[in-house]
Amino acid sequence: MNHDPALWSCKRQAAAIANGELGCRDLLEVYIDRIGNINPVIMAVISEDFETARARADLADAAVRRGDPLGPLHGLPITLKDALATRGLRSTGGATELSAHLPDTDAPVVGAVRAAGANIMAKTNLPRWSGDVQAYNELFGTTCNPWNTDRVPGGSSGGAAAAVACGLTAFEIGTDIGGSIRFPAAFCGVFGHKPSFGIVPSSGYLDHVQGGTTEADINVIGPIARAAEDLPLLLDVLLRRESPWRVELPPPPAALERLRIATWLDGDFCPVDQEVLAKLGEVVSAMEGAGYQVTRDRQPDFDAGQASDLARSLVVAAVSPAFPPGSFTHRDWLDAHRRRVDACQRWEAFFEDFDIVLMPVCFVPPFPHLQDGNFNSRTLLCNGETRPYSDLVRWTMIVGMAGLPSTVPPIGLGTGGLPIGIQVVGRYGADLTTIALASEVSNLMGGFVPPPIAATTS
Repeated sequence: MNHDPALWSCKRQAAAIANGELGCRDLLEVYIDRIGNINPVIMAVISEDFETARARADLADAAVRRGDPLGPLHGLPITLKDALATRGLRSTGGATELSAHLPDTDAPVVGAVRAAGANIMAKTNLPRWSGDVQAYNELFGTTCNPWNTDRVPGGSSGGAAAAVACGLTAFEIGTDIGGSIRFPAAFCGVFGHKPSFGIVPSSGYLDHVQGGTTEADINVIGPIARAAEDLPLLLDVLLRRESPWRVELPPPPAALERLRIATWLDGDFCPVDQEVLAKLGEVVSAMEGAGYQVTRDRQPDFDAGQASDLARSLVVAAVSPAFPPGSFTHRDWLDAHRRRVDACQRWEAFFEDFDIVLMPVCFVPPFPHLQDGNFNSRTLLCNGETRPYSDLVRWTMIVGMAGLPSTVPPIGLGTGGLPIGIQVVGRYGADLTTIALASEVSNLMGGFVPPPIAATTS
């Protein structure tokens, strides 16, 4: 068991605060000290407001001493992805246009974690308007992978996942329209959950200058954590509760080994690097060895390449306010949405035969920083072949377009010494089942392991 409270699960931290084992101010100072020592190397944490956080921590300690009712996240110091509007704390979306933006209201998810007792102390870095699989921008520079600073941490919630991995925050909240929770979780070796579309409110998301007032198509907001046990707790805090909504997610089955599990680990529409395939194969073999029912090489009944292209067109339409007007009309969107409905129906038919499908997050391992050019002009090397950089999102968008839940657990390192992830995908609303199985997958593969830099102390 790790004896550093900064690396504990947030459930364990909250319990230690509630029973008097750990003080809110003491835990905050641990994080501030770690940020001072580790953050200059990885550049994940930005826009700190430690003095305000200290005052809130003192009030939180006083509440414990009085015996007041405590929220489930009482006193936990946290950072938040800079795409989330945060009252009184600079919130930029990674864009120079919002460099001095101080929101006067919280995004709903930010208000939810505040109400649950979390103590917001800083923000975390991201690409401009959350629009990349890296985490760099003109305002705050480049966030590095905590396992190898020459590599990217994933994006767009790259600073968030790197901060969680290094023990610079109790937990994080990411956003995901094309994989922005799943890539960083996979690349940094932590847990990330992309919820079913719509079950968590997503307003307050800063993806363009006037962003935050509406909810973008496909985009979701979800938790990033070091422990699987934290994901259901955090998801419950974040769930949509404004009238007349009430989300009730079905519990996972008591016997997970009875789940019907399919694997879809490779495909001609986006061939996967051999190092990644080898690691994913280890996961499948471990699950079979543990008695799980696994059927290899199954996928929904659609053309994956066409579905992936459709997904990208819908994401491009969803993020269009951040870019100059284009030629994608509302009629075009309606036609694309009709085709999406057909793809969703085919996913539903697939889940009549299976409960879970295991899929890649990314076709390559964490790659070197690549800031020349743009999303459409860059290339990557995979299995000796030059591939479009835009292929990065093919495996994630095909899931996100359909609004499905996807949990990414840490499964260990590839032969290159960097984390590689896997998507545990379920039918719409099966969030607690994907989380539960992802927990078992991670346990089989050794669980969360902090990167060596996380051992840095004052």
